Amino acid sequence: MENFTESKNFIEDIINEELEKGVVNTVHTRFPPEPNGYLHIGHAKSLCLNFGTAKKYSGVCNLFFDDTNPSKEKTEYVDAIKEDIKWLGFEWFEMHYASDYFDVIYELAVKLIKDGKAYVCDLSAEEIKNTRGTLTEPGVESPYRKRSIEENLKLFEEMKNGVYKDGEKVLRAKIDMASPNINMRDPVIYRVLRATHHRTGDKWCIYPMYDYAHPICDSMQGVTHSLCTLEFEDHRPLYNWTIENTGVAHKPRQIEFARLNITNTVMSKRYLKKLVEDGAVEGWDDPRMPTLTGLRNRGVPAEALKNFCEEIGVSKANSEIEVSYFEHFIRDYLNKNAERAMAVENPLKVTITNYEGVEDTEFDVNPSDENSPKRSVVFGKTLYIEQDDFSLNPPPKYFRLKKDGYVRLKNAYIIKCDDVKLDDNGNPVELICSYIPESRSGNDTSGIKCKGTIHWVNASLAVDVELRKYEYLLNDAEYQGQDFNERMNYDSVHKFIGKAEPYIALSKDGTPFQLLRKGYYKKMVKGDKIVLSEIVSMKDSFKK
Repeated sequence: MENFTESKNFIEDIINEELEKGVVNTVHTRFPPEPNGYLHIGHAKSLCLNFGTAKKYSGVCNLFFDDTNPSKEKTEYVDAIKEDIKWLGFEWFEMHYASDYFDVIYELAVKLIKDGKAYVCDLSAEEIKNTRGTLTEPGVESPYRKRSIEENLKLFEEMKNGVYKDGEKVLRAKIDMASPNINMRDPVIYRVLRATHHRTGDKWCIYPMYDYAHPICDSMQGVTHSLCTLEFEDHRPLYNWTIENTGVAHKPRQIEFARLNITNTVMSKRYLKKLVEDGAVEGWDDPRMPTLTGLRNRGVPAEALKNFCEEIGVSKANSEIEVSYFEHFIRDYLNKNAERAMAVENPLKVTITNYEGVEDTEFDVNPSDENSPKRSVVFGKTLYIEQDDFSLNPPPKYFRLKKDGYVRLKNAYIIKCDDVKLDDNGNPVELICSYIPESRSGNDTSGIKCKGTIHWVNASLAVDVELRKYEYLLNDAEYQGQDFNERMNYDSVHKFIGKAEPYIALSKDGTPFQLLRKGYYKKMVKGDKIVLSEIVSMKDSFKK
């Protein structure tokens, strides 16, 4: 175990103090997703915190599925969550579901009724809301609050046996309708809900509420520290009340931390699900999606995501992180680990009239690695460059190729544009160039001062590719009362024809590359087509 006096955040301060005082002897956490959708980047913070805290203290972390709302939960989501955790390199100690404990949770509810601490209420959800009171006014007691224990036991069993319709009756904890904490004003702990559960089928037609089931499940698993986001801080008294009044033997401690919010990023599972259902994206794993499966499909390295979560730390104050900060970690990791290659977008043909034959030029596989091997790229008479690297009417200080201008081809020669062939619309379709034999990279004796260097692809060896670039799904500007629908960027993917060197075609599906001067891209094989999908741009806009 690490020296537990060396803490990085307030949660570790709490754990250290408990270990020193002997309040706990070990650390047992759990990661508790609800399987009603795919995990997104916001969940990654909780995931890394729960698994990381347990690891630091040589403890264990369970994977716990909160499956108390069967109308929205699917086995598909369970499988996806498990895959995401494995992708990030974490291993759970045990896997549990809230549904594992449904029988126990029910029996403890019966105990609460017998102890006079729960009652069956006939008020509708709207009526309960209207009688709950405000922050300055106490709530109004339900007319059913004084039902006898015998009547409550009978009605609750009838609820379980399917006698009543959905919403017709609920079980409420009998606490304090004048409590300053509205969550303690006789909260609903069971409701009638006829929905087939992904694990228990139709065994149950009543299901416990999260606030009631969660502490019991934590206790049954032996969890010592229940780490959750700040919105549950006001629910902590109910968490503790449930632990104390159900009489469970083990008493976990709930600790809240600030959730992760990122600019330009949809952090709502409900809206992400809507994007999928509306066909605005291609699925939960669309590379534009901030889901973990989407980030993985885009080519974001798991280590970059974990480094990001580690660096932003844990606090008690909500804040919003610039998306450029996250991209900085992706770019930093890929810069150290991705191979370099060349591809051109919207290719423009270049013919070098005074060059014959072919020759090898030398490139570092990854120049950021001092031990990087070299590889050869074949130079030839006919090449492709990018349309944007040539201009018929260049602006001032334009250092790429223009008529009668010079430019260096990366790791090769300086060329001069002697003539331009245009189509009927006046657009360039071929550049007629000459090369300077004395200007070869690494042995340039030409004396020509060339400020611009561009990348290229050998036309005779090039392979067809499609390049995909992405914008953020969410426009950054937000105004009062504006929801995600009004901020959504529905034109966030752009596709371009391109040419790439054969090295890319020979690489494995899923290989990340730094495409020189363009950015970081992932190679994907789509049928008989090679797609180069943007992971992150080359430019780092994050200011340290």
